[in-house]
Amino acid sequence: MEMPRIVISAAHRSSGKTTVAIGLCAAFAGLGRNVQAFKKGPDYIDPMWLSTASGRSCRNLDHYLMGEEDLLSVFSRGAEGADINIIEGNAGLFDSIDVDGKGSTATLARLLDAPVVLVVDCHGMNRGIAPLLMGYRQFDPGLPIAGVILNRVGGPRHEAKLRAALKKYTDVEVLGAIPSLPQVVIPERHLGLLPAKEESGASSIVAAIAEVVSRHVDLDRIFAIAGSSPPLSSSSCPPDRPSASSGRFYPSKVRIAVASDQAFTFYYPENIEALQDAGAELVPFSPIADPHLPSVDGLFIGGGFPEVFMSRLEANQSLREEIRAAAFAGLPVYAECGGLMYLAREIQWDGAVRKMVGALPCDIRMTAWPQGHGYVLLEETGRSPWPLGGAPSKDRIKAHEFHHSEVVNLSGAEFAYKVIRGHGIDGRSDGIVYRNVVASYAHIHSVGTPRWAERFVEFVRQSQSQGVVPARGTGGKNE
Repeated sequence: MEMPRIVISAAHRSSGKTTVAIGLCAAFAGLGRNVQAFKKGPDYIDPMWLSTASGRSCRNLDHYLMGEEDLLSVFSRGAEGADINIIEGNAGLFDSIDVDGKGSTATLARLLDAPVVLVVDCHGMNRGIAPLLMGYRQFDPGLPIAGVILNRVGGPRHEAKLRAALKKYTDVEVLGAIPSLPQVVIPERHLGLLPAKEESGASSIVAAIAEVVSRHVDLDRIFAIAGSSPPLSSSSCPPDRPSASSGRFYPSKVRIAVASDQAFTFYYPENIEALQDAGAELVPFSPIADPHLPSVDGLFIGGGFPEVFMSRLEANQSLREEIRAAAFAGLPVYAECGGLMYLAREIQWDGAVRKMVGALPCDIRMTAWPQGHGYVLLEETGRSPWPLGGAPSKDRIKAHEFHHSEVVNLSGAEFAYKVIRGHGIDGRSDGIVYRNVVASYAHIHSVGTPRWAERFVEFVRQSQSQGVVPARGTGGKNE
């Protein structure tokens, strides 16, 4: 299948590849092109900006969470109908935790058979750009580095020196030269870029970046390079994704509330789709603004930054009390990271303490350094109300974590997972199980853990049929 594609990478972190990828997505979308963005790795924040820029939900591509076959399927499905597919790498092009480079952006580019454009931060550099790019070309001669975008260029004289060095010593094509400008900076916070869904001016920031990229990058040439990608084999193209909307698989739908506002923004599109495919009607609500929980049979609270909004979350007392009462009555609840924090009794951060839901017998304390950061490997204990395998299960779950908080004062709970790799709650266990609540620091991707959504929805359906009291809201916009 013809799937025009290009990988945007860099020599190292903080070179500007995210900004360039956002600018390219928005610039092509502004020209009327159908643009599909992808982000290598498990990151949530960059995809939000890329989604805003392209107008389509960005998809993650992750070797560890998905494996090669499923990764190709995610790409092929997401690329359908796109005029250009822009894949933003992570870290440097060849960077990897493995000395052989497994899982690097270069590995992804080879898997997708996609040309690579390197973004190089040229601040303080002139002639030295030539040996840098010569080395990258020679390190992996089979990798198609199609060109370079010079970033943070000091002015016309600086640009001329960079271009002259590349022309004299290499055959690397210069596809653009972007000057250092304040309007191409995305706000940052303690865990990286500010999520686009929290930034009221996100559209204006993206428009400003697109304008700069349009002026300083050869869009026609980028589009042509993407179009030169060879067709992907038919074996890489997945069959149609099964859909519960047809009624072929599940006799009835259940309603699952999904926390969705500035405090809770970390959701993979595939996870949302998997819940819907399993027969769930998803009902979004805001823990910040909605005074009541909608009438639902289950609850899903994803990750985000509840600590940033903890005063506003505390102020919404009526909703907190309704969620706590529903959880105590047996409502099935699944929560990840920020969701776990919100379900605790309180959050302590920077000298302040704010009350949260109290559906879990623990408190949350924010820390100056990450308590868990990276990929995790979990083994089920069989204590989860909806184990993904048998009970007890020896199935292992690949996930990731990134949290600057720790669980304290925990009592009277069990754990759904044993931690084989990573940190989780305490370095040994993750997935607090309390009544019908499972709350974990681990972020699961449904492509790598395909039974997660089906088993959760089925448990919600069983709870409904067995007369477990559902959450019945008393009003609000979702009623």
